Amino acid sequence: MFAATAIDTSNKPAFYKELAVQLKALLEGEGDSVANAANTAALIYQMVPDLNWAGFYFLASEDELVLGPFQGKPACVRIAVGKGVCGKAIELDMSMLVKDVNEFPGHIACDADSRSELVVLLRDAEGAFGVLDLDSPLPGRFDKEDQAGIEKLAAIYVAACEFDDED
Repeated sequence: MFAATAIDTSNKPAFYKELAVQLKALLEGEGDSVANAANTAALIYQMVPDLNWAGFYFLASEDELVLGPFQGKPACVRIAVGKGVCGKAIELDMSMLVKDVNEFPGHIACDADSRSELVVLLRDAEGAFGVLDLDSPLPGRFDKEDQAGIEKLAAIYVAACEFDDED
């Protein structure tokens, strides 16, 4: 059985490198995308400091993201592509690092306590199919090192999953 081990957070690149090792071990041998999303969200929420939400949104159509597995308070279920930080990330086809969500035009406040947000794309051979979304109650919580680390974790998640072509 997998058990997360504490990681020193004082060196972000080293922290995310070790977290990637733990995520690979956690997902090893499991191809189910929902189970892997649930465990990925749980591990990130447990290990990354100063989060109040960590989870997934998946494209249900070309126009809409739908909530997937997450950790934190109940969340918005549907987000239009182009709306909020998650929808804008899909529209622009890029990760989004928002230091203060109150200054982001069109931010969707699912949790009024969230002050900063990091959204990274989930990509397969056909392009982006969803996002991994992290929220923090601290303004300026995320930086480029966090973005790079979370992008690597998202890639580990995608690589571990066996996606059904009919989904």
